[in-house]
Amino acid sequence: MYAALIFAGSGPIVILTSHRGIEDESLLDRLARKGIKKFIAFPVPVDVLKERYGVHFEIVCRDLHETDDLRVLDFNGSRAMELLPFRVLGDPVFHEPK
Repeated sequence: MYAALIFAGSGPIVILTSHRGIEDESLLDRLARKGIKKFIAFPVPVDVLKERYGVHFEIVCRDLHETDDLRVLDFNGSRAMELLPFRVLGDPVFHEPK
């Protein structure tokens, strides 16, 4: 499972996915279909999300399939920023369409 905090035009969201990383072409296609084409993503350790989001994390993961799946753990950018200190985030990945 891969997780990231994504800063896009509509604001920050936290995603969980069965894809191997944010630069996986099929994940980029899925995000683009949802209107997320240009973004900065920060990987987040899954165990940190599990600890910070608790039961909500378990509920969202319940339906996460092993292949080609994407779930939004948090649509509320203010809450995501409050729950995830910068020190837990990985190196940023910058993406914009070609």
